[in-house]
Amino acid sequence: MQITDFNDFLLAARAQDEPQRLLFVFAARELPLNHTPGQKKRFEAGQGGALAPVMCVDKAVDELLDFATLVRESQQTGQPWDIAFVAALPGIDGALPTAPDVERALKMMIDAVHRGAVERFLAFDADGKVLRLT
Repeated sequence: MQITDFNDFLLAARAQDEPQRLLFVFAARELPLNHTPGQKKRFEAGQGGALAPVMCVDKAVDELLDFATLVRESQQTGQPWDIAFVAALPGIDGALPTAPDVERALKMMIDAVHRGAVERFLAFDADGKVLRLT
């Protein structure tokens, strides 16, 4: 299945044999402390910069109606973000993943975002469109 937007991702997660816990790490663009003038210029033009995790959450598939609902919930925190990194953590034998498993997975995602190792996650912009990060 080709995933082009968040709704495709939800459909894929709902179609799995095992229940899924959806993991979200929201990140904001920031200018690195030791930036060059060129990096600053590109950043101000909406390109480049670094991504910093600003919040995370997990949801069962049936807890989330659509991306707009997730965006509204995130806005209630008052924390702005630019990209939502998403992964699904499957349960076992019909049970959702345990809280320690979810916490461990979210910590690994946050660490991966800090390192820029995000290729194994889906990334969505604030409109729910898939981003291809290079």
